[in-house]
Amino acid sequence: MIGCTNLLLRTASVDSSRPIEASGRLHYAGNHGPVIVWSVTKKCNLACSHCYIDAADAAASDELNTDEAHKLIDDAVTLHPPVMLFSGGEPLIRRDTVELCTYAVSKGLRVGLSTNGTLITQDYARRIAEAGVSYVGVSIDGVEATHDRFRNERGSFRKALEGLKNAKDAGIKTGIRFTVNRHNAPDLPAVTDLLIRHQIPRFCLYHLVYAGRASAEMDITNEKRVEMMDYLIQRTKTLADHGIEVLTTDNHADGIYILNSMESADKSAVMSLLAAHGGCSAGQKIVNIDPNGNVRPCQFWEGAVGNVRQSSLSTIWNSQNELLSMLRDKKSHLRGRCSTCRYVEVCGGCRVRASRMGDLWGADPSCYLSNEMMRGGST
Repeated sequence: MIGCTNLLLRTASVDSSRPIEASGRLHYAGNHGPVIVWSVTKKCNLACSHCYIDAADAAASDELNTDEAHKLIDDAVTLHPPVMLFSGGEPLIRRDTVELCTYAVSKGLRVGLSTNGTLITQDYARRIAEAGVSYVGVSIDGVEATHDRFRNERGSFRKALEGLKNAKDAGIKTGIRFTVNRHNAPDLPAVTDLLIRHQIPRFCLYHLVYAGRASAEMDITNEKRVEMMDYLIQRTKTLADHGIEVLTTDNHADGIYILNSMESADKSAVMSLLAAHGGCSAGQKIVNIDPNGNVRPCQFWEGAVGNVRQSSLSTIWNSQNELLSMLRDKKSHLRGRCSTCRYVEVCGGCRVRASRMGDLWGADPSCYLSNEMMRGGST
């Protein structure tokens, strides 16, 4: 996750123990375990075109039950994660999600929710706030027509905005999540306008990861990505005047592009922040548990490195698993452009996108940096 506001303006202080989506501060390396993204159910009330988990209108068979979920939370505490993010599917469609949030908070965990927002009534927002949830991120895919088309349900845009309002009114920190693709990229300015209009303090732009129903064919071109980042850099400065923080995720080339957009005098401090962040976090600073207890290096990963029904999350995380070991030393395994990039230590590319294109350790197809920039130039 790249904190555009912090890198460009350095207005947010660095807190090594908490990620931005839960605390408003950048997630850098520190004395803590991984961010835990827990997909608590595969069931969803919508059918989004780019869903990375390929969610459905029914729960996956044999999802973790409440007792198993409690055991997972008890063990997760031992990893000292900066945050546990409840995701899905749609996490709020699971009947015990609020109770599980309450339990996690009671154990000392910071809890966030990643949701489509349509189920957050005023009463539900009150219950989420009482549970101690620190942050609610709601996905908005574009203007109303675009969003409803992506979500395959008319009215989902208005329900999502109402859910955001209800969460905000209940005193919970809120943010808009926007996954850019070739169908909604033109809506980016209008979506950022929503932040100002509805006084939403955080915006996170997600680059498309080719998982679930999302494919490379849905992605924008790298030429368009450059244009988008130029716009976002300028927009970040405007949004900061309204107290709105901007981040991007799932493409660490963004940090390098921002670095090269700056005057030389600013670069050393920014490079230090990027180095502390360390690039792609899969299997290093982030871990995913799917609805059936499979443990994955990140929420987009297809294969599992274990299952919490057979071994605890902490045991799996601290094991000598071959894939986890390789991800934690990915520089030694990279091939192609990623392997020769000057900034490999602060990026490393997205291994999921590379894998979907045929080579787990090959170049990230969404890297939009020029060859000169990869060598340390500024163009």
